[in-house]
Amino acid sequence: MILYHGTNIDFQKIDIRESNPYKDFEGFYLTDIFLQAENMANKKARILGGKPVILKYQFDEAYLTDSSLNILIFEKPDKEWAEFIYKNRTRSTPAFSHNYDIVIGPIADDGVAYLLNRYEEGFCTLEELAKDLKYKKLNRQFFFGTMKSIALLTRIP
Repeated sequence: MILYHGTNIDFQKIDIRESNPYKDFEGFYLTDIFLQAENMANKKARILGGKPVILKYQFDEAYLTDSSLNILIFEKPDKEWAEFIYKNRTRSTPAFSHNYDIVIGPIADDGVAYLLNRYEEGFCTLEELAKDLKYKKLNRQFFFGTMKSIALLTRIP
């Protein structure tokens, strides 16, 4: 399987310590949809400077089913997906953590902070939050959150 990472700078080594805190999950994000990576690269370059860069990686899909990794897959934006995103984005003490090597699922809409506040203040249910968080375009993200999973990515030209 080919996975893409859209960014604003080229790099050779993946360092998950460089990830942004309080995203859906802290780690390295990829997608199997080239246009999605291209859009992210353009957005990052526009906001942070630099130039759009799309990094390409090979990943053996067999690892998704061979039980050597702890993997969580969300097929669609549902109640469980919304709750997982909520827990990851909430600045609770202690911070929420999980032990998944890879998490695969939809991307939350850009208005996430507003929507999470609505849920936190009791203005909507988890089901409503899941519906509101659904990104309107075709998308899928692959989160690699451990060095064990990142070691299985091979950068290709």
